[in-house]
Amino acid sequence: MSRSAVQPSQQKLAEKLTILNDRGVGMLTRIYNIKKACGDPKAKPSYLVDKNLESAVKFIVRKFPAVETRNNNQQLAQLQKEKSEILKNLALYYFTFVDVMEFKDHVSELLNTIDTCQVFFDITVNFDLTKNYLDLVVSYATLMLLLSRIEERKAIIGLYNYAHEMTHSSSDREYPRLGQMIVDYENPLKKMMDEFVPHSKSLSDALISLQTVYPRRNLSADQWRNAQLLSLISAPSTMLNPAQSDTMPCEYLSLDTMEKWIVFGFLLSHGTLNSEPTALSLWKLALQSGSCLCLFRDEVFHVHKASEDLLVGLRGYNKRVNDLRECKEAASSHVGSMHRERRRFLRSALKELATVLADQPGLLGPKALFVFMALSFARDEIVWLLRHTDTNLSVCPEDESIIMSSFVNTMTSLSVKQVEDAEVFDFRGMRLDWFRLQAYTSVSKASLGIADHQELGKMMNTIIFHTKMVDSLVEMLEETSDLSIFCFYSRPFEKMFQQCLELPSQSRHSIAFPLLCTHFMSCTHELCPEERHHIGDRSLSLCNMFLDEMAKQARNLITDICTEQCALSDQLLPKHCAKTISQAVSKKCKKPTGKKGELEREKPGMESMRKNRLAVTNLDKLHTALSELCFSINYVTNMAVWEHTFTPREYLTSHLEIRFTKSIVGMTMYNQATQEIAKPSELLTSVRAYMTVLQSMENYVQIDITRVFNNVLLQQTQHLDSHGEPTITSLYTNWYLETLLRQVSNGHIAYFPAMKAFVNLPTENELTFNAEEYSDISEMRALSELLGPYGMKFLSESLMWHISSQVAELKKLVMENVDILTQMRTSFDKPDQMVALFKKLTSVDSVLKRMTIIGVILSFRSLAQEALRDVLSCHIPFLVSSIEDFKDHIPRETDMKVAMNVYELSSAAGLPCEIDPALVVALSSQKSDNISPEEEYKIACLLMVFVAVSLPMLASNIMSQYSPAIEGHCNNIHCLAKAVNQIAAALFTIHKGSIEDRLKEFLALASSSLLKIGQETDKMTTRNRESVYLLLDMIVQESPFLTMDLLESCFPYVLLRNAYHAVYKQTVSASTA
Repeated sequence: MSRSAVQPSQQKLAEKLTILNDRGVGMLTRIYNIKKACGDPKAKPSYLVDKNLESAVKFIVRKFPAVETRNNNQQLAQLQKEKSEILKNLALYYFTFVDVMEFKDHVSELLNTIDTCQVFFDITVNFDLTKNYLDLVVSYATLMLLLSRIEERKAIIGLYNYAHEMTHSSSDREYPRLGQMIVDYENPLKKMMDEFVPHSKSLSDALISLQTVYPRRNLSADQWRNAQLLSLISAPSTMLNPAQSDTMPCEYLSLDTMEKWIVFGFLLSHGTLNSEPTALSLWKLALQSGSCLCLFRDEVFHVHKASEDLLVGLRGYNKRVNDLRECKEAASSHVGSMHRERRRFLRSALKELATVLADQPGLLGPKALFVFMALSFARDEIVWLLRHTDTNLSVCPEDESIIMSSFVNTMTSLSVKQVEDAEVFDFRGMRLDWFRLQAYTSVSKASLGIADHQELGKMMNTIIFHTKMVDSLVEMLEETSDLSIFCFYSRPFEKMFQQCLELPSQSRHSIAFPLLCTHFMSCTHELCPEERHHIGDRSLSLCNMFLDEMAKQARNLITDICTEQCALSDQLLPKHCAKTISQAVSKKCKKPTGKKGELEREKPGMESMRKNRLAVTNLDKLHTALSELCFSINYVTNMAVWEHTFTPREYLTSHLEIRFTKSIVGMTMYNQATQEIAKPSELLTSVRAYMTVLQSMENYVQIDITRVFNNVLLQQTQHLDSHGEPTITSLYTNWYLETLLRQVSNGHIAYFPAMKAFVNLPTENELTFNAEEYSDISEMRALSELLGPYGMKFLSESLMWHISSQVAELKKLVMENVDILTQMRTSFDKPDQMVALFKKLTSVDSVLKRMTIIGVILSFRSLAQEALRDVLSCHIPFLVSSIEDFKDHIPRETDMKVAMNVYELSSAAGLPCEIDPALVVALSSQKSDNISPEEEYKIACLLMVFVAVSLPMLASNIMSQYSPAIEGHCNNIHCLAKAVNQIAAALFTIHKGSIEDRLKEFLALASSSLLKIGQETDKMTTRNRESVYLLLDMIVQESPFLTMDLLESCFPYVLLRNAYHAVYKQTVSASTA
């Protein structure tokens, strides 16, 4: 055919190949989704599983493609009812098959045009033309194979057509051709072998051009190693020279793609195998490389079995069948080890390449070809493993001349200034023109035949490669390293991730798995938009799962390190030095130490002594594993997956917060059954050790560990954390209230002011804990460090709630004795009447006991507040001093509301106040609507009267003896001083009474009552009279409102002096006895 008859420029071969290849991928995507939907019982069209339509479907498939509706009314009756729904719901499936038929027609037409034009194909010269031609052939063959694998294709097409026939009284116009195509392609490869006979020449020429490319790519690891493939340092003298070849696009061409071209191409043009030795050698080499090929996504083609089934029935192919069986044996015995060695070589080569380029990034430009070759080689091996897991221009025509002129103009117009000005380059038009020129110059009888000017092709291929380096780097990376196929191999993908994560030496590469999820959306196609959500959701869920597992693994390693460090810190606690001191003393006195055979306790710090560098401890292994995993987590700041952004470090931060929270609560070792809990100082030591380890995390990964501390520790100062779980604040508050202070109320523990601690008293039933170890100043400071101002405020509020409940009970007792107390309030100067009235009082012991409990609680709170003040003075000394100065200089005439605000601020800083704001708030909530304010005030006054007149009863209690050593009484009545002053200040602040006047009244009543016991002659009643006298001195010393002069006017100081002398003398006598 003459050139005038078929003008290559008018055929637009380049454009057609580009469009049809893209449409082929789209059709493959749609057919693949139909196959998966039909294979899933949940997604399969309901009409295929409907029992009512079962007979109709069987009839349609049996008669396919014939249409018989007249004589089969019974079998098709149900179909008649649902015809409109069938047309609606099966339309997408039916017209997808129609699109496949149209695609087949367009491919056949283009292949005929190419044959007519006698196009020259050579992958080393007209790379784009040859590659797109071979891609189209393989896409077409793959599509027809996938179509034949849809078992329900006849049922779907037949059901739709019968519904169309019943609705419109005629078959769909595309049905006859579509039905015939389905029948013809029952055995697609056999049909296409006949179909490709006219195209055999063009196809075989294109395939044979791979003879210099494919064998060079399909080498063993030893051959790669001997050639020092991908090594930049093997030849230092040429390190700066650009890496290039005459066939640059072929250097990073996918091996998997070439094998599909060869296997499918020579099956379709099988005659070449008997006539061309080159073709036979290529075919045998491809068959020896594996047992299956990737058709599309997770659909595979078992090469040897399918090829043997096709060739065994052909005459003259016995030798080829024997060759095929030999290749199958070779693949079974050698291919696994060959690919394993390749992967081993690539791991070391890629590591070397990445290290050199990271150290000398300037080499990335001249050695870019090596980078894409390495990516392509690695991608090929990963895909193989995944697939086999489960298995001179003298005369130039006008068109060509225009294109060549365009090339020259484009290249000569480039300048360095464009780069300096950061101009955005776009060479896509130039590359498309080169594709067109390949099509124009590759046809037979072309005026400018590229077969005669191969140097032009090689030069242009090199130029095109370099243009891609400028404006298509992302596309090049996708072409050489896209691994979106993992989207369809979820189980192997997850298994590989777990293996990578569990092996410490490989865990630094675990970030590759979530990064692969960013590839998944690249496997979608615009012709099948409905799968975007499905694949997008899968990529999101996998990425989320991988990052979550990485963070969990890092969290577990950190937890193990923290456990080890806490154990080391525990060795330094003071309680562990007792045995060391005992041994030293015994050694000095030359006494035997311990039992025979008893192992000597290892001293702290021994773990750091190494005899050699090879000695590796468990802590060393944990740190190594953590550093490797953190390298992976820190590898990228964030990653974008289907319009979502993932930040790996935030996963780690979140898990660290949760684990730190649980660990802090767990380290309290609180046992609700036995009421055991860790000492605050020991918990603080463990928390500090834990925080030290977490702080060191900033050396491994760029996270804000201070934010973790702030979030977690601030939540621990509240009653419940953000998950509604108990915190150390609630645990310690409950323990001090329900365990320690309850035992004080039971008489098993006493508050020793001299020691500023609660101490166990000798009793029959020994307590399971030592109160002093939980309440001395060092423990209370540790508690303040742990709980902070917020936690201590919660502790105070809980204490005040208990006090308010005691005050409520006291008010009830006052109400029972209100008339008697009213008379006693005005009769304190009438001794006989007071005695008579006192005998009428009820629940006197209960009043004293409840007031003592209040005093004990307030004493404990005083210890807590003092510890908080000490801690804050260390952390924020200037702020504390400013608050203290503010509190100390409140003018007396200041409004009480303003003063209370200042007191609240001071109390939050641990400073003592004349009026306790927390107690005022707690008692204010007790106001009753049924009682007038005047009545409430009266009850408050009578409460103070009740306490004052009840004090003499304490003298008869044997436990009321004052001990100078502890500066208090063993039954805690010395705490009454604090109770009287604090309760009075709070009550009369609430009722706006005069605190000083009410305390003066209390002092007068108490003095009068106590002076009366001096006249008693009963020794049992007055056994501890002197010890009770001292309460008046304590009340005055404790009060900011009373003075010693006022006490002297009510109670002679000589009695106090004699009382002190008596109790001290009594103590000395008891000790000498």
